[in-house]
Amino acid sequence: MTASTPPTPPFRDPDLPFAKRIDDLLARLTRDEKISFLHQFAPAVERLGVAAFRTGQEALHGVAWMGPATVFPQAVGLGATWNPELVRRVGEAVSEEARAMRARDDRVGLNVWAPTVNLLRHPLWGRNEEGYSEDPKLTSAIATAYTRGLRGDHPVYWRTAPVLKHWLAHNNETGRDVTSSSVRPRVLHEYDLRAFRETVEAGAVAGVMPAYNLVNGRPNHVSPYLREHLRTWTDEELLICSDAGAPSNLVDSEHYFDTHEEATAAALRAGVDSFTDHGTDGSTVTARVRGALERGLLTEDDLDAAVRRQLSVRFRLGEFDPDHDPYADGGEFDTPAHRDLAREAAEQAVVLLRNDGVLPLADGTRIAVVGLLADECKLDWYSGTLIHRSTPLEGLYERFGADRVAFAEGVDRVLLRTSAGRCLRVPAAPGEAADEAARGAEGALDPALLAGRTDLPPLIADAVGTELALVDWGDGVLTLRAPDGRYLSVAEDGFLRASAEQPGGWVVQETFRLEPCDGGRLLRHLGTGRPVRVAADGVRVADEASDDPEVFEVVVVERAEAAVARATAGADVVVVVAGNDPHINGRETEDRTTLRLPAHQERVLAAARAGSARTVLALVSSYPYAIEPGPLSAVLWTAHGGQAGGTALARVLAGDVSPAGRLPQTWYADDAGLPDLLDYDVIGSRQTYLYVENRPLYPFGHGLGYASFSYAGLSVRTGDGTVKVACTVTNTGDRTADEVPQLYTRAVEPSVARPRRELLGHHRITLAQGATAEVFFEVPLSAFAFWDVARGGPRVEPGPYELLVGGSSEDVRLRTTVTLDGEPAAPRPVRRDGLAAADFDEQSGTEIVDRARTAGDAVTPVGGGTGELLFRDCDFGPDTRRVTVTAAGSGAVELWVDGGGPAPVTVPVEATAGPYDHRTVEASFAVGGVRDLRLRLRGPLRLAHVGFSG
Repeated sequence: MTASTPPTPPFRDPDLPFAKRIDDLLARLTRDEKISFLHQFAPAVERLGVAAFRTGQEALHGVAWMGPATVFPQAVGLGATWNPELVRRVGEAVSEEARAMRARDDRVGLNVWAPTVNLLRHPLWGRNEEGYSEDPKLTSAIATAYTRGLRGDHPVYWRTAPVLKHWLAHNNETGRDVTSSSVRPRVLHEYDLRAFRETVEAGAVAGVMPAYNLVNGRPNHVSPYLREHLRTWTDEELLICSDAGAPSNLVDSEHYFDTHEEATAAALRAGVDSFTDHGTDGSTVTARVRGALERGLLTEDDLDAAVRRQLSVRFRLGEFDPDHDPYADGGEFDTPAHRDLAREAAEQAVVLLRNDGVLPLADGTRIAVVGLLADECKLDWYSGTLIHRSTPLEGLYERFGADRVAFAEGVDRVLLRTSAGRCLRVPAAPGEAADEAARGAEGALDPALLAGRTDLPPLIADAVGTELALVDWGDGVLTLRAPDGRYLSVAEDGFLRASAEQPGGWVVQETFRLEPCDGGRLLRHLGTGRPVRVAADGVRVADEASDDPEVFEVVVVERAEAAVARATAGADVVVVVAGNDPHINGRETEDRTTLRLPAHQERVLAAARAGSARTVLALVSSYPYAIEPGPLSAVLWTAHGGQAGGTALARVLAGDVSPAGRLPQTWYADDAGLPDLLDYDVIGSRQTYLYVENRPLYPFGHGLGYASFSYAGLSVRTGDGTVKVACTVTNTGDRTADEVPQLYTRAVEPSVARPRRELLGHHRITLAQGATAEVFFEVPLSAFAFWDVARGGPRVEPGPYELLVGGSSEDVRLRTTVTLDGEPAAPRPVRRDGLAAADFDEQSGTEIVDRARTAGDAVTPVGGGTGELLFRDCDFGPDTRRVTVTAAGSGAVELWVDGGGPAPVTVPVEATAGPYDHRTVEASFAVGGVRDLRLRLRGPLRLAHVGFSG
């Protein structure tokens, strides 16, 4: 007799719908197995043949952290292309490489944590490089394109499963896990939710990652918005993955819950399905889940809901159908097509901000290339390892010939002399020292765990010393580099070595500060916070306070200006390549402090201008700068362009490519024009191009090219719930070039503050010399709506709307006005519904906080002081007599109406037991008709609701 073949379990049957298969697999898992699935690194279930699985593979602009891969421009650079189709192809290439890399290394994940759709509200945000734009429409267009490329086009199976980052209202690194973004309903719905919503509704998103911060006093990882908004936008099961360490923050730094069991239960019930915490060790998270179950804080149904969402992603990725998954055999990797695409993306990302005719550079031009970024191909925290690289200098050498290009980096060359008269010296490395390029080349799930090198000898002090290249990157943050190109760095043993190819790491070990001390300078290592000392066994950071730090004399061998003067002598044009190192002064965990170029780079720029009447400034950076463009012949900006950035910039300078990138965010003229970094009220504080009133340095959507374009024939039709706009664009220049027609609107007679310009649509088109194209925009009427706090929903206000078409938000070529019917305003029915405190029309001196840990908002004066709220058009009926105030804390609420009426009424609120212990206090308040109501809040109270009765 032969044994019968066991039947195929339903979860292995590819002919069944995913939902039935997931039901079957879920029923077969034990409770402990389901609990284990809640950690980022879900273990295998061998008895069922279910493999291990991890959420999270960084893939912001290429596969990151897993070794060599194609590196595309930074996300803000992809945003600057204004080209969704290009970005879709980039996403497709990234997902192909993820599949190819996984085929040879199963540590490479297919649940990719990308893209970042946080809006670039504030240009000092340290992670500006990760977002696409300050505008929600452009952000969602680019993000949707990238997710579609990552997902693939198969109707059932996904090439990779994209997770959007970081939900919600997250634009500060300063105190990012403890600060709360106060986001009023209009800003929430008109701005912060929009980029997420439109991308999710497009159908290529597998999940979302909550951000570290709090919104309206409540951590994003327990936000009711995950359930109330996010999950209503799609029928797909969205996998919510926590950010790293954020579940523990709920107790450890935010102190929002007393115990980790409570915090874990609250996050799980709010919608978090996968906990990224404690690295690869899931024991802590699973113990917390078990504890929450034992305390009755969770049910098994809660576990099932989370595991179901994870399994849904795994089934879509084809894990259980290897014979049917069209992507199972891997994908293309580092192909000529991917290399060409990297160059094309880098070329399209270049934005020409100013040009007096010096560009494009003519063949035969004698060029001096100077600046700290001239011979660099910088990577950021979310980059892969370069297979190919190009720098602007290399690109110009290749294009114009090395004999036509002179170069000076523009560093200060110094000796560091000790109090004993000796100088720091970099010893010769042993011949067989390991190559830094090999360090981490095979990939690491967390590059923060990569240790510094200890195979090289530490610095010593002797009579001769070594000349070091010193650069001040701003705010006194320095790097020091040895003649062989390696940066001084400190490894875990505390010794100072010339060992790093570039500054980098979660805690950068290659930055220092020179501090005045006893007539000399302490050299403080910023990674450890300790000064440097010279010991018998080498130069190291001080171990303890008792160690004697060295006091150095900085001997300047050559200033940057001297080298720049040599290089620029005889040049026809000087190209200054300035910008940032993505690991210094503006990165994850660190916001910038100013828009200004660092003083060191200003010195280099001034020296370049002194040496040539024609100076071109090429800014290669993760964010905008405030510069003085007047003395410059041309200004360009590009984000760090990945592996092909240098070649792309050179081709644009030479005119091989006509630039057509457009600014994805406003460039402010100076720091004085910026709002506070923690002020998230884009409407009230007039932020971004939507509301800003000061003249910017360069406006949103700005970008020049080497051809000219004319616009004509604007036509508008309304009907079927849309506004259809058309015009023609003609290339009136002397070459083929791209143009980016942009459509904006403005409400002419708004009843509330509305954007002065708002992007409705755009196209990037290529036109040959003399060619004309007709451009169409079809805009749903809903795009003209605002969030009406009086009705708690969107409303299109009837009246005239200007439609503006042109080359930027300020370069308007055509305009017309269309009148929309919309819905008339209605007064607030306050006698029936009362007023939710957070539904104000205007405010000053207040912030929104949480009414309870699970849901609801309240309003409190900032710092327990005094604040005011305005509620317009409140219908009190013919005879309102009483008012009720629901609040927690202690203080007083003063009420009055505009235009005469009863005297102001003050309602005292006596101290309650805690911030969530609200009490209702009643007082007399005689008023009638439709009036504007004002409230003044005094003291540390938290106002939730105001009611009215006869």
